[in-house]
Amino acid sequence: MLEVFYSDHYIFPLHQGHKFPAEKYSLLRQGLLSNNILHTDQLKPADKISTKDLYLAHDPKYIEGFLKGTLEAKKLKKIGITWSPQYVERVLASIGGCYQACSSSLDVGFSGLLAGGTHHAGFDEGEGFCAFNDFAICCLKLIQEKKAKNILIIDLDVHQGNGNASLLNDNPCVTIFCIHSHKNYPFRKVLPPHSISLKENTEDKDYLNFLIQGLDSLKDNFFDLILYQAGVDVLKEDSLGNLSLTIEGVMERDRIVFSFSKERNIPLALVLGGGYSKPISSTVKAHINTYIVAKEIFNY
Repeated sequence: MLEVFYSDHYIFPLHQGHKFPAEKYSLLRQGLLSNNILHTDQLKPADKISTKDLYLAHDPKYIEGFLKGTLEAKKLKKIGITWSPQYVERVLASIGGCYQACSSSLDVGFSGLLAGGTHHAGFDEGEGFCAFNDFAICCLKLIQEKKAKNILIIDLDVHQGNGNASLLNDNPCVTIFCIHSHKNYPFRKVLPPHSISLKENTEDKDYLNFLIQGLDSLKDNFFDLILYQAGVDVLKEDSLGNLSLTIEGVMERDRIVFSFSKERNIPLALVLGGGYSKPISSTVKAHINTYIVAKEIFNY
């Protein structure tokens, strides 16, 4: 049975007007239910990842400092979210849900997490709303447990996943393919071999052509799992993006990725990635659409 995991039941404090759109996660879950895209029995609260699993990808000193709230101020500031014990709980639950989605997708072909995509966190620091790197931790845990040998990360967030690349580029079991905006955060990028940097205001047609070409270059490779970061900050109206995709273009993007997975019988685990439209309803609608397309392709 399809299982989709969520972590918004762990609530953490943010000051009013903060750029991180914490409300989108519960709004998405409610929207998926009210539109009958998912049913209550398909939605599962995420379990927290074991703290020992954090050591697979991150520096012990950094891990202990974050968990205890004793990191130096400049490192906490770089993460971009005020530290609190509740935030620690949410971070651990989000990573745990990512791992649960990976495991579930290996069993049934498709699963998702209504959070995640913390692709900026590196070995000894977090940044860009990312405390720890969920994809790196999950990939290394799956490989260690011999649940997966060849993993493909497809990262289509508008922001380049510098943390993913710095932690996983040298791992022969992981291939990263990403499309991102050239002139956007992070301004010092760490690029994987399969990487496409786009000009500002790239529109649907060119974006989708680049995506098709990029995936076509990987079609003869063997993968036993895809981790898909489906950021919707590629939308024209996104406040932190600078590409010009329409909501229909983002749906077609997802359709292409899901079809690549389905046609090759490769299990796929989906995480949200970014989305910062104002009002946030445009972002929530785009995330809901991703699940509409997933339902169409995977027939769950």
